[in-house]
Amino acid sequence: MFPTEPAAVNKGFIAILKNRGFMLLWIGQLVSQLADKVFFVLMVALLENYPAPAGLAQNSMYSILMVAFTVPAILFGSAGGVFVDRFPKKLIMIGSDIVRGLLTLCIPFLPRQFLILLIITFAISTVTQFFAPAEQAAIPLLVKKENLMAANALFSSTMMGALIVGFAVGEPILSWAKDSIGAKYGQELVVAGLYLLSAGVMQPINFRDKVSFDNNQPVINPWADFKDGLRYLKKNRLVLNAMLQLTTLYCVFAALTVLAIRLAEKFGLQGKQFGFFLAAAGVGMVLGAAILGNWGEKLHQKPLPLIGFLIMALVLGVFSFTQNLLLALALCALLGIGAAFIGVPMQTLIQQQTPPTMHGKVFGFQNHAVNIALSAPLAITGPLTDALGLRIVLVGTSVVVAIVGVWAWQNTR
Repeated sequence: MFPTEPAAVNKGFIAILKNRGFMLLWIGQLVSQLADKVFFVLMVALLENYPAPAGLAQNSMYSILMVAFTVPAILFGSAGGVFVDRFPKKLIMIGSDIVRGLLTLCIPFLPRQFLILLIITFAISTVTQFFAPAEQAAIPLLVKKENLMAANALFSSTMMGALIVGFAVGEPILSWAKDSIGAKYGQELVVAGLYLLSAGVMQPINFRDKVSFDNNQPVINPWADFKDGLRYLKKNRLVLNAMLQLTTLYCVFAALTVLAIRLAEKFGLQGKQFGFFLAAAGVGMVLGAAILGNWGEKLHQKPLPLIGFLIMALVLGVFSFTQNLLLALALCALLGIGAAFIGVPMQTLIQQQTPPTMHGKVFGFQNHAVNIALSAPLAITGPLTDALGLRIVLVGTSVVVAIVGVWAWQNTR
């Protein structure tokens, strides 16, 4: 529960802002995250120019495209981590960006068939599963142990920022590219440029990476390596518990994405304006990350995840009885602060407790679990809300979150 070690040299964000290697990784991650969001907006926009296959409605095309974009995260989330332990992290991240950029550049020159668009979307999403665990494994290679809390706080805040801003700026960026560069290939060129820019930014980084190409090393066996990762997690209860808490956190946020639509209607907004609630939660996460980044060492002895879970449980319970829109947005921001108090310390704990030889397997497994956690509630929350009502679902979620928080604290304190 206390992942950081207090140290006099820890200066919060100041220390990591002076770390050139980490800053290049952070900027590269930010650009790559933005590229991912704009790429998805591009795929949706391109559907207008692709004729629907026989017997397939336009709305069904959007659903199938969403499946092609999300399924690789569930299928290959762990597989990507296997390669992270066998190959240099820098090679995997830069290679992933270059491959995604080149695949995006191919789109204007390929036949306008829906199946081809699905294959490109599936391929780019699959390559992304190699980038994510390599990125997480790279942070401990560049940042001292006492500064991991601040580093993860910065990464968490910018990831949430990219999630909020990326989809919002995607359409204006693509419209500008279409008008200024050319309708035929302008949009694809900008998205590919973002991926290649991310690769270029990370090129100068020097990792303390011990991975080498050894001819005597066993042949890559994803299933065997996956089982190795599971065995390690079973032995290290602290890491497993931290991962369970992160998975619960992402489940709550995925459910909130669905519930936010109903909440918007409850407060007299249009359903499509649900983004206000998610944006407020994102602002809260950024604020929580800033608190931990600057004063994390002073909060070292506090049970931060327990506090975070109890804050989230309180907010979810109060939500159902709130009638004021401004109060609801403030509650969303408080929910985000609670989420930061869980996500940042737990991610730091996993990085500190996992040996470098297991980074890929553990972070790959974490990537897999998080992707499932983000997908499953999307299918469950809607029908549950229809059957039981918004208030019962919110109160029930509040109770579950409180129980998980107390249980996790009891197991790891």
